[in-house]
Amino acid sequence: MDVAGAKRSTSAGAGFANAARALSSRNYRLYASGNFVSLIGTWLQRIAVGWLAWQLTHSGTWLGLVAFADLFPTVIVSPFAGAVADRRDRLGVILATQVASTAQAALLAVLVWTGWIEIWSLFFLTLLLGVCGAFNQPARLALIPSLVDRSVLASAVAINSISFNLARFIGPAAAGLVIAEGGIAVAFVVNAVTYLVFMAALTRVRVDGDTAAGGAGRSLLAASLEGYRYAAGHPGIGSMLLLVTAVSVFTRGFVELLPGFADQVFGRGAQGLAWLTAMIGLGAVAGGLWMVRRPGLAGLTRLVVATTLLMSASLFLFTLTDIYWFALACLFVTGAGMVLTGIAAQTLVQHAVVAEMRGRIMALYGMIFRGGPAIGSLVMGLLSEPFGLRAPVAGGALLCVVVWLWARLRQDRVAAALEQEPTPETAARRA
Repeated sequence: MDVAGAKRSTSAGAGFANAARALSSRNYRLYASGNFVSLIGTWLQRIAVGWLAWQLTHSGTWLGLVAFADLFPTVIVSPFAGAVADRRDRLGVILATQVASTAQAALLAVLVWTGWIEIWSLFFLTLLLGVCGAFNQPARLALIPSLVDRSVLASAVAINSISFNLARFIGPAAAGLVIAEGGIAVAFVVNAVTYLVFMAALTRVRVDGDTAAGGAGRSLLAASLEGYRYAAGHPGIGSMLLLVTAVSVFTRGFVELLPGFADQVFGRGAQGLAWLTAMIGLGAVAGGLWMVRRPGLAGLTRLVVATTLLMSASLFLFTLTDIYWFALACLFVTGAGMVLTGIAAQTLVQHAVVAEMRGRIMALYGMIFRGGPAIGSLVMGLLSEPFGLRAPVAGGALLCVVVWLWARLRQDRVAAALEQEPTPETAARRA
């Protein structure tokens, strides 16, 4: 083996060793396993909600509106939820949102079984779940550094992303089977059960001092604004969050229009929808596995920029084809690009932010991650009525290429701010 090959082998071994170290933590294993089961249910319900909305209306606009209801509350609630995550017991916040989410899934099941479900009730119950998710996400993201050693944080983030995207593959595949055999109401019941599994796992997690008292002594609004000022003033975090915003708005919103693509473009029905969604998840799992074996921070900024171009190109090709298998291949690449961008960006931000700001900055990241697709899906859904499903998605992909050009010019400066190893003083503040 040559020297370069030996270095690659050593790096890969170190990457997998870090993943094993992350999973050696009892708290993280409990969290990750319960979270994985819950995520399968979440994706199963997303498919069920999307298919139900399509059955009730056959409207791209309503698909966008329902997706907007699920994701957009993050934009309004997350800044305050981040301040809560910096002040309160994060495990308690997560458990409270799981209880509310379980009730939401159970109520949906009852409404479908009784035949009382209407598009407006589906919209408002989805909005309720979106509010729960807005409080849940910053607490979840900010909790992770309390569950593992800081040296394996990148691997823990990658494992979380693998779980999310493996669930994106398993959940839709299960949804196709559950909806076909048992009906949409059964899908909602299964999701409620997965929430209960996650709650049982969380009750066994023991974490001391998982908050940093950030923003104590100030109102929630003042503490939230402090987080915005910190992000805007940081030489790397602000630029990275702007890039993630563009990717989220211009590309990730297309996922909510897949019911229309499955039915109108490819004529494949609910099973076709499940496979289109699952291929995104399968590609994302492949990207996540690659990230697990990638040690260190060096080059992550360059990776974020490069994968922004990759996913934009593959999504644009998806909009041009009528060939189902080629569309699946494009979505596999798009899914890989999404997760590579997401893991690398989140790892860089988690590494750079100081402890007392972590909840608020991760709330801002979560707001972008969920709110961006909400805006994108709403706009794409509205534009799909006069222009069809393909044109809005293709336009978003092309706009993302423009953003890639901007990011490419700033790449070196952002990397210098985010990838540097902390001094002992800054390390103490980031811990």
